[in-house]
Amino acid sequence: MFENNSLLSWRNFSQMKECCPVCKQLYEPEPGYYYGAMFVSYALTTGPTLAIVALMMIFSEEITTWMFVGALVLALVLFLPAIFKLSRAIWINIFISYDPMAAATPHVRGH
Repeated sequence: MFENNSLLSWRNFSQMKECCPVCKQLYEPEPGYYYGAMFVSYALTTGPTLAIVALMMIFSEEITTWMFVGALVLALVLFLPAIFKLSRAIWINIFISYDPMAAATPHVRGH
């Protein structure tokens, strides 16, 4: 789906290919299609956020609010490319099924 397939690389992490090379499905079927992926992104960040908070509470005696904020911002910024890519991949897979035989049929999607 993405030009750069690495989950943790910051280099062009948001650049998507136009369509699937196998089935020719457009990766952006309509303008604004991925706005709903924000909800998936929220769900993906909730678990790691709670895990970081729990680990900080278990392994640190003196925790300030700024330590929590700093640790969470650092972790979420570090994993931003992965969260971005996974949320978009999950979102498109909710609504569009992968069909490897679509390119072989006369009704090719996209192009």
